[in-house]
Amino acid sequence: MGAYVLAGLDGSVESTTAAGWAADQAVRRRLALRLVHVETWLDDAHAGASVPADVRTLTTRMLTRTQDALRAAHPGLEVRADLLGGGPVVDVLVDAATDPEAELLVLGSRGIGGFEGLVVGSVGLGVTARSPIPTALVRAHGAGHLPDPDGAPVVLGVDTRAPSAEVIEYAFREAARRGALLRAVHGWTPPPVWGYAGWVAPQAETEEFRLIEAELLSDALAGWREKFPEVAVVECSQLATGAQALVDQSSDAGVVVVGRRLRHLPLGPRLGPVGHAVLHHAHAPVLVVPHD
Repeated sequence: MGAYVLAGLDGSVESTTAAGWAADQAVRRRLALRLVHVETWLDDAHAGASVPADVRTLTTRMLTRTQDALRAAHPGLEVRADLLGGGPVVDVLVDAATDPEAELLVLGSRGIGGFEGLVVGSVGLGVTARSPIPTALVRAHGAGHLPDPDGAPVVLGVDTRAPSAEVIEYAFREAARRGALLRAVHGWTPPPVWGYAGWVAPQAETEEFRLIEAELLSDALAGWREKFPEVAVVECSQLATGAQALVDQSSDAGVVVVGRRLRHLPLGPRLGPVGHAVLHHAHAPVLVVPHD
């Protein structure tokens, strides 16, 4: 099959939307698309012989229909569909993402078993925290509303104190593929002492901090503009938390790119607080890039 985009499918509206988004990404990257469904004990594939055949094959039919629809929407796109089993859904999807040919994993923001009003389900959070490859969570939108409109900006979250070359480069490449504007976003807050006893810093000091933070953002992007001269860049250093700044700037975005540090913690890998908040509140698909 060669290199491909991997998309999890469970029959929910969110996963179907995510599969369509994954197909668009595969076309942009000139890759194939692999759809996978992880069987669970609730899956109709485990129904007994007493259950009518047309019910027992619902999963296969769902995969086939989605595969056929995406092939029709994207002529020439190679699309493969597989049933996976052998363990908990998160473990199976993370294992599938270890395939050297898998370049991007795409999931719906909330699965078929999710609670109403829950933006990101436990599977999405669990996989994103452990996936060895960039992973996108895509939210279903209203009828006729595309989750990633053509020409929409790529929003990049930048940690100016410890900027990641992997994350920054990924966002620049994403913007270059799309021919889109790159909006580099950094949120900053005043020193905690400013809030002590209700003290408000003079405007001059606030402006001084604003200039320092804006310069740190420019320094983090130094060299990348020259490496990707075709990408127009707007720097946005905002007085807000990192998560709030990204959520604010995501309202017209095609995708939001954030990083996840690869750390070996006692309780296992996890998303940082900014990534976690952005996954729950961003108005666009969120692409999480693991990095050292």
